[in-house]
Amino acid sequence: MLNPRLDLLTDYPFKRLADLLGEPPNATSIVMSIGEPQHQPPAFLSEILAQSAADWGKYPPATGTLAFRAAIKTWLTRRFKLSDDLIQTDTHILPVAGTREALYMVAQLTPPQKNGGQALALLPNPFYQVYQGAALMAGAQPVFVGGAFDPGAQPDYTTLAPEILDRVTLAYLCTPANPQGSTASLEELKRAVQLARKHDFILAVDECYSEIWDREEPSGVLTACDQLGEGLSKVLVFHSLSKRSSVPGLRSGFVAGDASLIQKFALIRSYGGAALPLPVIHASTALWQDESHVDFSRVLYRRKLDLAEAYLSQSPGFRRPQGGFFLWLNVGDGEEAALKLWKQAGIRVLPGAYLARPD
Repeated sequence: MLNPRLDLLTDYPFKRLADLLGEPPNATSIVMSIGEPQHQPPAFLSEILAQSAADWGKYPPATGTLAFRAAIKTWLTRRFKLSDDLIQTDTHILPVAGTREALYMVAQLTPPQKNGGQALALLPNPFYQVYQGAALMAGAQPVFVGGAFDPGAQPDYTTLAPEILDRVTLAYLCTPANPQGSTASLEELKRAVQLARKHDFILAVDECYSEIWDREEPSGVLTACDQLGEGLSKVLVFHSLSKRSSVPGLRSGFVAGDASLIQKFALIRSYGGAALPLPVIHASTALWQDESHVDFSRVLYRRKLDLAEAYLSQSPGFRRPQGGFFLWLNVGDGEEAALKLWKQAGIRVLPGAYLARPD
């Protein structure tokens, strides 16, 4: 006997891409279909992992170490210009094994019913596929919301009818957005926070691309909370070292926000989450404390955007993304373009329709 909600899950985009293109990539292929950083992580990473080798034999604490949480508090406070007392190391921060696991598990905090009907989960469109899977497996019905005036824009959940919002238990936002690279303004984030509090739902803000930006440092939802002056109620933010420090294989991130939600998150992770090994915790602490490698990586991304703009700016719909490292180009038939690039040039890209729903 299987969970019938499994039948609601569609093939993951990379499975669909493998079915479309057939043969797997080889040594000469140029793989641009997955958000995998190509920059080298700082040299001190391997040194710390080697120095911490004895700790591989220890069960790690689910909440990480005080040094790790203190580094996160310091980084969040500095990066998002927060009041010193907004984030508390013991109640507002929880390490996670990469943000994908955490973005999936946050849906387990929500009920399947609300106000007499099936729970609703708000998702940006396009969207990170984990959002949909998490909502469906938690018993919620996804509601896809595109940019109000522009397919590359951030969704505006305030435009939804009150009868919809009153059934929402969870809303995802991604800024900078994947794949379009748009960023939510501080005012947009404030409105989203106020909406979550008015209609009693969790606002889960995925900021894993926040440190890869082009010309203007993106705002963060914690800044919105700080300026609203009502604490962190109903808000959780997700950050990762995968993109920031080019270490997706480290599987290291954190969730921060509403203390009551963090407490419940810690409870559910004690049953089904993977605690970060102590060597990973030690290395992660050092990475969050160092900005020089992040600044250098950002320079490299800008150079790549310069090249992309030089060669592709005349392409239909070209836009230089505000953040992240994707180009989302209008090529008409995405599957046809992906096949052509793969068969004729060995370049592996992902059709944009695999990350979205028809609007």
